[in-house]
Amino acid sequence: MPEIIFRTRGITKVYGTGDVKVYALAGVDLELYAGEMAVLLGPSGSGKSTLLNILGGLDHASSGRVWFRDTELTDMPDRALTRFRRDHVGFVFQFYNLVPSLTARENVQLVTDVAPNPMPPEEALEQVGLTDRMDHFPSQMSGGEQQRVAIARAIAKRPEILLCDEPTGALDSTTGGQVLEVLKDINERFGTTTVIITHNADIRRMAHRVIQFQDGRISSVSTNDERLDPAKIVW
Repeated sequence: MPEIIFRTRGITKVYGTGDVKVYALAGVDLELYAGEMAVLLGPSGSGKSTLLNILGGLDHASSGRVWFRDTELTDMPDRALTRFRRDHVGFVFQFYNLVPSLTARENVQLVTDVAPNPMPPEEALEQVGLTDRMDHFPSQMSGGEQQRVAIARAIAKRPEILLCDEPTGALDSTTGGQVLEVLKDINERFGTTTVIITHNADIRRMAHRVIQFQDGRISSVSTNDERLDPAKIVW
């Protein structure tokens, strides 16, 4: 059996007080495995991003339990969660969150300066095909290139987990396919457990497993025996 990286049991996330309560998560049991690429699929408001934030140590569940390997994250204090994120997790979001006044190299270096065992910024940018764009500013780059800088920043600290929230949501089909190809390559080359949130049902075909969300719960889990090349994904 593959190693379990994340495990959740009965986690909920509730917003509101008194009689007005909204369940973003309504009891989620999930296991994510070392080296897999998993897609979280479902409509807006189904709980995908909330789950990703809890797994990544950006938020706490209202109830239930969460483990990273044998370490329980459930009631971990904020300072410990910060160390957990720094040492183990890379994030890629829909909007690139690059510092406009810094070059691609300098944006990546923001992470490598604080990570315990980083790769050089130049190596991280080379991994995403941006060797010739290292000294360009975000305003001088396309959306796809900016997202690849964001991916380079995420992988530069050699994370065990890469959590991606709609990484192609702001991109056209061509550049979106290029970004997915980079994520697939990183997953295969480094064995990085990769979790991708998306609305695009066709992206499911490049994942090892597809976890479908509906109304704060997992409605189904399926496995792909043969993964699709991202270049063949229909947008």
